[in-house]
Amino acid sequence: MKVNELPTPFYVVYEDKLRRNLELIDRVKREAGVNIIMAFKANALWRSFPIIKEYVSDSTASSLNEMRLGNEELGGEVHSYCPAYTPETITEFIDGSTHITFNSISQYERFREYIERNNADSTKRHVSPGLRVNPQCSVIETDIYNPALPGSRFGVTADIIGPSLPAGIEGLHFHQLCESSSYDLEKVLNAFESQFGRYLPSVKWVNMGGGHLMTRKDYDVEHLIKLLKDFRSRYPWLEVILEPGSAFTWQTGDLITSVVDVVENQGVKTAIIDASFACHMPDCLEMPYQPAVEESVELDTSLPTYRLGGNSCLSGDYVGDWSFKEPLKIGDRLTLKDMNHYTTVKTTMFNGIQHPAIVLCGSDGECRYLRKFTYDDYKNRMS
Repeated sequence: MKVNELPTPFYVVYEDKLRRNLELIDRVKREAGVNIIMAFKANALWRSFPIIKEYVSDSTASSLNEMRLGNEELGGEVHSYCPAYTPETITEFIDGSTHITFNSISQYERFREYIERNNADSTKRHVSPGLRVNPQCSVIETDIYNPALPGSRFGVTADIIGPSLPAGIEGLHFHQLCESSSYDLEKVLNAFESQFGRYLPSVKWVNMGGGHLMTRKDYDVEHLIKLLKDFRSRYPWLEVILEPGSAFTWQTGDLITSVVDVVENQGVKTAIIDASFACHMPDCLEMPYQPAVEESVELDTSLPTYRLGGNSCLSGDYVGDWSFKEPLKIGDRLTLKDMNHYTTVKTTMFNGIQHPAIVLCGSDGECRYLRKFTYDDYKNRMS
């Protein structure tokens, strides 16, 4: 099947675009001499992992479910970080992870014995414990995504650590970015070295977290590679790890919808689509941001102009405005661009609205369903 032959709504992932991103990520890995691992928080479409696994097999997990998915579907190292582990979860995290980062010294001290007992057992895989640190360098404008806000619950500041790291810590982890540039990383890295550099001789690895949007068109990849190589030259004993989320699937897929009605109130025209911003594109409302629509033109109120409204009962389930060359009518297909990162992982079944199918279009242009959703998916999720 071709993409224009499929009934809406559906998410579509394009293999050639995905490979383009993966090839760039692989290049940065090789030229900078670092390890770049996949973050499931941005995308967990495991039926597309056979493509990703050709380039990257290591992953980062923020939950037991993500950890299990990494082991089952990628099979490489799993670097786990959770804001708080519990006695009920820590053993499973240890069994399924190669690296475990603790958010606080108290968390590490509480579960240090579990790590030591595991690592003393020659029949078990060594698990490398790390500590998340907070360089207190803010480069993110949207507060909801900013881990460096005053009072942040993420990471330990240098004054709390004191003169030396707790015994047994093998790595440091910082995460200060969100869809950021290499120049943002440079600022954070300067703050990190200034505050935590004295601890680096005693650790084996540094994880620079996510948010490195290296596959964005205007990203300075050469600057990133130089920055990482320079860091490694200063600390040649360290393994350097990056775990971008969006970079893997940035601009690799869309959400294809159809107009199902057009309504007008107080001079505002709304085209209601057979999908929902609240249910299927929650970042548009959370961040918020307005996605590009392929069929639209530059906003011009002298042209037919519409809000797009989702097909749920939430009053705020809309985003706008877009202009079109011709008036929209029922049945027109709209392509909401770049809906393959931080989208399917955040969807809900509010109102019981049918979840869009997920489609993979191969490099040859042929498309196949990765998943169709049914009433049973809704019913089983609602218990």
